[in-house]
Amino acid sequence: MAVTAQAHRSGLGRNLTHGLVDTLGRAIVVGEYDATAFPTEAELAKQHKVSRSVTREAVKMLTAKGLLSARPRQGTIVRLREYWNLFDTDILRWLLERRFSLDLLVQFNQLRIALEPEAAALAATHATEEERAAIRAGLDRMRDAERGEDELLAADIAFHVAILEGSGNPFYRQLSDMVETALRTSIRFTNRIDGRTASVAAHAAVCEAILAGDASGARLAMQRIIADVFAIIDGAKPPAPE
Repeated sequence: MAVTAQAHRSGLGRNLTHGLVDTLGRAIVVGEYDATAFPTEAELAKQHKVSRSVTREAVKMLTAKGLLSARPRQGTIVRLREYWNLFDTDILRWLLERRFSLDLLVQFNQLRIALEPEAAALAATHATEEERAAIRAGLDRMRDAERGEDELLAADIAFHVAILEGSGNPFYRQLSDMVETALRTSIRFTNRIDGRTASVAAHAAVCEAILAGDASGARLAMQRIIADVFAIIDGAKPPAPE
């Protein structure tokens, strides 16, 4: 009952620690503490109506993400962005939720083009039958979504994540959560910019190459999908001053 009452008073949800992490992490990322000192644990507890143990755990979690640093005689400070763990899905989500940035969208897709074509090529030669079925199922969901029978964003993400999972590379697999988080915003924004949805035919070309064991074809087909994203972003950029 005490936890429930505390959660109600704080407005952080039932999991107070994770609620506070989300609130403080988003505030750090959007720059609320750029010109002011980060509060002490006592100040945070009072501001958010939670216990000192909750604030202490939340600060520890944010420190592990690279957002905060505790220094002797200086207290807890916000670290420079270069020290943030940008592969942390919470940080990536907070970055993508703040004011829309074409530069951030470009940077994410620069990572994609270095990663996903090779994952597709690896999937063509390493994916198990079960993993190939998941890739095929992702494409089938995209086709269903075109007919209004599924949600296109979720289907598109499922297709790309299935390819990372099918690469046979454990490093690529561990990036799937990060890619899923960023793709959710990237696809939403590029669709909004371009006024159209993902090309099922372009995704089918990737799937067909993977299922045929054609590594070079899978790589090239995925490169074409991401190159199309760059073209959409370039078209949305304001013209350079003359």
